[in-house]
Amino acid sequence: MDIDKVFYRYVMKNLFADPCEVRFWDGEVVKYGEGIPQFRINFNKPIAKLEVFSDPYMAFGEGYMLKKIDIVGTVQKVIESLYKNQSSFLHQKKGYKKLFKIFSNSIRESKENIQFHYDIGNDFYSLWLDETMTYSCAYFKSPEDSLLQAQRNKVSHILRKLNLQPGQTLLDIGCGWGELIIAAAKDYQVKALGITLSSEQYYKTAERIENEGLQDMVEVKLIDYRELEGRTFDRVVSVGMIEHVGKAHLNSYFSAVSALLNENGVSLLHCITGYKESAINSWFNKYIFPGGYIPAVQELVSLMAANGFYLIDLESLREHYTRTLEHWSRNFEGSLTLAMKIKDETFIRMWRLYLNSCAASFHSGNIDLHQFLFTKGVNNTWPLTRINMYS
Repeated sequence: MDIDKVFYRYVMKNLFADPCEVRFWDGEVVKYGEGIPQFRINFNKPIAKLEVFSDPYMAFGEGYMLKKIDIVGTVQKVIESLYKNQSSFLHQKKGYKKLFKIFSNSIRESKENIQFHYDIGNDFYSLWLDETMTYSCAYFKSPEDSLLQAQRNKVSHILRKLNLQPGQTLLDIGCGWGELIIAAAKDYQVKALGITLSSEQYYKTAERIENEGLQDMVEVKLIDYRELEGRTFDRVVSVGMIEHVGKAHLNSYFSAVSALLNENGVSLLHCITGYKESAINSWFNKYIFPGGYIPAVQELVSLMAANGFYLIDLESLREHYTRTLEHWSRNFEGSLTLAMKIKDETFIRMWRLYLNSCAASFHSGNIDLHQFLFTKGVNNTWPLTRINMYS
């Protein structure tokens, strides 16, 4: 008797919400669920049972990376089916499901974590991001918007929310490849500073600023926000950065923003959110975002109030991120020939799993994307309606 096969036949029986097929390493194909199979899981070899019990996310994630598992169908569909079946063993709160970790993320650790993810090469990111190299949730005014148009929409949407006026100053914490600070200077005539911990982003942004002839209006620094001293700003924005801060440093982040803002200043926080504190996916922490933590909505709102901020606008863009990730995934698959020249197959499979897992998580509602707009102290001069955000 093949003990591994008996084990996996049992595990697969209650794993997915949709009908599917499983092809085992000996060639046998077993159908699970009623109806037409939506996908097939091919086991090229068994994954150790102890690995599955101790950490199923790591076991299956590494199993896919190392080709112990193959998927016939879309990876996103498979993961959504996992998420939809809340009765499976993956969703039961038992000993093998690790509690979320509280990462310290000192300045040194933050630099190392950011470089781990963002300094893998601009040549790699340029294969599947849009021309602006914007690596965060886009904003689709129409389902027909291209990724490039949607990313430009997002930057415009943020800048409108900030109600920028000529001559004001803007700080972008975690500025990426510089699209927002460049647009702010060109479209609103503000003086903008972008800061990042990624060397690749820093040099590319500096190059863009020089090419645009904006050295008098825009600057970029390779620095942690906790090291920025002696300067204050009318506006502070952060897009897709606070997820790297770590739970233990969330309050310090808002305290730093308060110190960096002028009185009555305004900040916009664009970030991935959850609705409760939950287990951190260990596979993501090891291979994609070391030290990452997705804060709960109520956690962020509470910290804003504790630091003297007034929340004046909150918007969810969850399905916008689903669409964004689906665009990235299609671009990624369309660039495999070039990607394989600079990255090995394990890396390619790792990133395919990452992009599709994220799309599935947003579409399933496991995580969300919110934009928080808040003021330092009471600002009675702010527009009375949201018309300025859309006009």
